[in-house]
Amino acid sequence: MRAKDSVKVTTLRGLLSAFVNESVAKKRKPDEELSDDEVLEVIRRGVKQRKDAVEIFHKGGREDLAQNEEVEVKILNEFLPAQMSQEEILKIAEVKKAELGITDKSKMGMLIGAIAKDMKGKADGATIKRVVESILE
Repeated sequence: MRAKDSVKVTTLRGLLSAFVNESVAKKRKPDEELSDDEVLEVIRRGVKQRKDAVEIFHKGGREDLAQNEEVEVKILNEFLPAQMSQEEILKIAEVKKAELGITDKSKMGMLIGAIAKDMKGKADGATIKRVVESILE
């Protein structure tokens, strides 16, 4: 607030509001805190919503609004753990593929689910999907 960074202040206020909404949705008392996993899930949801908004604004020709949403995504990403690279995901995917004995695309969903469960938020779902599609081709 002192730095007069209005975008950051607005983003963080929205994040606090999302935490309160999550707490209410889970029927918690006001003095009960969210767990770390729940907090990270709320932040990830906010990032996803903003990324979707960026796409919509680009399609609608509203570059000013898209740019604002991109800044908010960067701010929220500061609070998330570092994401794994495609190479790291590829190594894990190869191991999981061999472990589960998956040979064709029909079981792609099962492989993606197993990898996502192991990653627990360390990798983006879309990235996992791209990697799995590339190794099953």
